[in-house]
Amino acid sequence: MNQSLKLTFSSMLTAVSTVIMVLSGIIPVGTYAIPAIAGIFTAPAVIELGPGWAMSVYAAVSILSALLAGDKEAVLCYIALFGCYPVVKAQIEKKCGKASGISLKFAFFNVTAVAGFYIAIYVLSVPKNSFSLFGIYLPWIFLLIGNVVFALYDYALSLLIVAYCKKFHHRISKWLQLH
Repeated sequence: MNQSLKLTFSSMLTAVSTVIMVLSGIIPVGTYAIPAIAGIFTAPAVIELGPGWAMSVYAAVSILSALLAGDKEAVLCYIALFGCYPVVKAQIEKKCGKASGISLKFAFFNVTAVAGFYIAIYVLSVPKNSFSLFGIYLPWIFLLIGNVVFALYDYALSLLIVAYCKKFHHRISKWLQLH
């Protein structure tokens, strides 16, 4: 496969993810859902081109989103977790057993979530009271709920990857090889 086809395919994935991230400024309730959806498009890059090209897609979408997207908290979620997670997931599942892989994925999520919390407060100036409900400070409850949602996201991403491989991988790899 030549470099121009790799560049074309990765550029298409970058464009789709960036457009989705720009929607975060239009759909403000999508602070977490929009980056999760945009991050899914890194998975085909991992499958078809490898982790190096996938990280290029992730980096390009991160930069473009930081410049173009309206919701900077959504951009932070993409950069810190969802954009690179398909690459991290592939590497963990390739190199680790099932139990240790699950532990590593949750460790990655929790470190990212806690770091994202502090970055949101101290860099993006998100008010601490936005993490309160009826005057009760809830970050630990949010983290617990986040772990449940992350488990569902990881499972759904696995199903999407399987579906992609069954429906599209042979077509795209053939297209990339023929041209």
